[in-house]
Amino acid sequence: MADKETADYSQELEKLEPEESKTAPQARVKFEVYGEEMIEKEVKSSGNSGRIYLPPNWVGHTVKIIKVE
Repeated sequence: MADKETADYSQELEKLEPEESKTAPQARVKFEVYGEEMIEKEVKSSGNSGRIYLPPNWVGHTVKIIKVE
C-alpha cells in the first residue's frame, strides 16, 4: 500500500514541478557562522554514506557541516 501512495505522491509532484527544476544546479548561498574552530576536510566513503573524522576534544560539542563544492 505504501508503494502505491509513494507513486501517487511522486506523480502529483511531477505535475507541480517543472522538469527543468529537477536537473538545474542549485545556486550557491552565503552562510555566516560564528564558532570557535574550523576544519576543512574531504568526506571519505563509509559504506552507504560519508564520514568525516574530527578531533577527540570535539566529542559532545555541536558542529555544523556545510558542503562547499
